[in-house]
Amino acid sequence: MIHYILQVLFFQLLFLLVYDLFLKKETFFNYNRLYLLVTPILAFAIPWLRLEFLVNAVPESARLVIPQALNNNPEIYVQNLPLVVINAEGGWTPNWWLITYLGGMLITLGLFFYKYLHLKKLSEAGSHYYENDLRIISVPNSKIAYTFFNSVYLGEELSKKEKEQILSHELVHVKQKHTYDLIFFEILKILFWFNPLVYVYQSRIAGVHEFIADNEVVKTVAKKTYFEQLLNTAFNTKDISFTNQFFTQSLIKKRIVMLQKNPSKSTSKFKFLMLIPVMLVMLTYVACSEDISSNENEPNLDQYNYSLKKGENLNDDSAKSQTHAKYEDFLFNNPEYVSWATINYESDMIDYSVHHESERVPEGYRKMEVSSPGGKSYTMYMNLQSPDAKQAVASEMSARQADNSEYDGKDEVPFAVIDRAPTFAECDKWEHDVRANCTTQKISEYVSANFNTDLGKELGLTGVNRVIVMFRIDDTGNIQDIKSRAAHPELEKEAERVIASLPQFIPGEQNGRPVSVMYSLPIAFKVD
Repeated sequence: MIHYILQVLFFQLLFLLVYDLFLKKETFFNYNRLYLLVTPILAFAIPWLRLEFLVNAVPESARLVIPQALNNNPEIYVQNLPLVVINAEGGWTPNWWLITYLGGMLITLGLFFYKYLHLKKLSEAGSHYYENDLRIISVPNSKIAYTFFNSVYLGEELSKKEKEQILSHELVHVKQKHTYDLIFFEILKILFWFNPLVYVYQSRIAGVHEFIADNEVVKTVAKKTYFEQLLNTAFNTKDISFTNQFFTQSLIKKRIVMLQKNPSKSTSKFKFLMLIPVMLVMLTYVACSEDISSNENEPNLDQYNYSLKKGENLNDDSAKSQTHAKYEDFLFNNPEYVSWATINYESDMIDYSVHHESERVPEGYRKMEVSSPGGKSYTMYMNLQSPDAKQAVASEMSARQADNSEYDGKDEVPFAVIDRAPTFAECDKWEHDVRANCTTQKISEYVSANFNTDLGKELGLTGVNRVIVMFRIDDTGNIQDIKSRAAHPELEKEAERVIASLPQFIPGEQNGRPVSVMYSLPIAFKVD
């Protein structure tokens, strides 16, 4: 949200700079009015627009948050279970950002009603009459002059000649519905009271309104007479931002200067075409802003790429072994990069390459998690589509483990190649995907039913609290090596308690013998 607000502020500032530098002095008042009404809305809309040709020109950078590895086992592929969402009732914690925003909004709303009540008070104090479809309110002991919708407020102390001239001016405001423009910016001021540019926009468009009305009046009144009337009248109006005021000291000089200007040439209208490149810059920024920081100082990824024959031992080739070491060191220490392992089933080769996580992964690649003995991990994508995929991954794992001096001989098997995954007893009657889905569902149901939802109230939690749990189902079907990570230690303890209490599984099998399998379970503890 903060990024969106900053984008809106930046775009509105850019639009205002274009107006002040190139358009403000032109006499195309109606075009300027339209510009000032449309551009703040565009500034709100542009951050949501992603033109396809710009998105394709700049790679999409939807960064995925990969949880830090929790296990200290040798390199294995971990089976990532679906997210478990646990709804809980929590205690109330004040959101100070929201309170500040609502407080500011209430203050600006109060100021708006205060100004409106002032107008109503003037209306009730003065006499009313109608002229040329205008509702004239004569305010006693005053020389004010301003318009609100179809009502014109005139001080009784104004002369008859002044009133006639003012009414011709205010009639333009009424016919062109200028009050609606000002009310629009009043609404923006209430909703976005913290944005100073909204106040600048309202000031600019109020000036344009006066230029429009002046330009219409001098078509029927001599300019000299009009100037004299502006200069000789006392300035004693109150500042009510959503009314069109005839006497505004800060605008008098600008109005006179603008009336003396020659009409702008038609070719000057081409200045409005500057909106096209300005908006193109904004849209390009929206399309690529997420990628700029991640692509700065982009390393040479080719140096980490290598190929391995299925079944080949890395120790047999020192050059490949060194490249493999650099490859894994880079991936473990740069979580924004991932690995692609592409199996060529015709040549029995596996090509390893490093890519930024924003790069689109080809279809058919399965996501896996590779962990190190030191507790670090990286993400690998592998094309496991061929019937021989299990053998390919098994050969690849064999080659990798041959270079792992810390391997402790446990029967841990990557989930991608296991013949028969661990399962609940009630799911053992099924086979293949149905069996795996049944087990996944049972784990999710068990965790949801047994997680202590009172922790939300006890710990004063709010919103979504994420927990990552990793555990191993050993060759006897028991839960081992439980580790967790969460923002609050109590959530870690509770997650480990629930996982430890899971009923005994039927262990996984590989080549007819029981084996261990690692699992990763994400939990979203959602507190209302």
